[in-house]
Amino acid sequence: MQKDKNLSSYLHLHLIVFIWGFTAVLGALITLEALPLVWFRMLFASFFMLGYIVYKKISLSLSLKTQLLLLSAGFVIALHWYTFFEAIKVSNISVTLACMSTGAFFTSILEPIFYKRKIIFYEVLFGLIVIAGLYLIFQVEDKYAKGIILGLISAFLSASFSIINGKFAKQYDPSVISFYEIVGGVVSFTLILFFTRSFSVEFFQLSWNDFAWLMVLSSICTAYAFIASVQVMKYLSPYTVMLTINLEPIYGIILALFVFGEKEKMNEQFYIGAFIILAIVILNGVLKNRKSIL
Repeated sequence: MQKDKNLSSYLHLHLIVFIWGFTAVLGALITLEALPLVWFRMLFASFFMLGYIVYKKISLSLSLKTQLLLLSAGFVIALHWYTFFEAIKVSNISVTLACMSTGAFFTSILEPIFYKRKIIFYEVLFGLIVIAGLYLIFQVEDKYAKGIILGLISAFLSASFSIINGKFAKQYDPSVISFYEIVGGVVSFTLILFFTRSFSVEFFQLSWNDFAWLMVLSSICTAYAFIASVQVMKYLSPYTVMLTINLEPIYGIILALFVFGEKEKMNEQFYIGAFIILAIVILNGVLKNRKSIL
């Protein structure tokens, strides 16, 4: 029975990662600019998350200090999503997802600083190899330079957010953490939109296509995927989860090629660079898993 549960959880995890890969495609399908796209995504997702919390009767009670910290972390994740979608808008999905693969290595650089541990030699070596892979990607076309820079910033922000969340996840319910962070993102971006006078009647006039895709993005790709990912972690090892999540760029790039065709096709040099980055990310996970076993 437990074996069947593990298998179903593993298949479920692949579905979740596939959904995360589809997020990039939705970013290209939605015609909104990156800032309002992220604002609507987080606004709608906050209602979906609140509905889940009320349904499950989960307490939102936290100290004021913790609430403020989580709301601040929400600004980081909002910036991550903004640079992610902006990178897609100015380049394409393949370039953005290839750059997002560097997130694990930004984490390996930031972890020793936040957790005051020694720098691991092979992580530095892997980092240099990743830079070589990025160099190949940078050589693809000059028009993608801005997208590559934004993609790397997004990966850095994602790594920063994961480290910040690592401390909270051990103490509080993941749904509560997520809700406060999403609300923090909504509040911070609302202030930005307000002071830049971006709110207008036209701002709220969404096309039916954009509204429909935003519903999918905020419900399935944000609220559902987060809750489901926490659930499968009860039955799968952290290593299995980490290794599977590294397939997100592959799923995303394949989906992009299927949906957008020629627009997403890159030259051979790009795919070599992307493969180098992904291979190093997976190798890093394998070595970490062996070390934890030993």
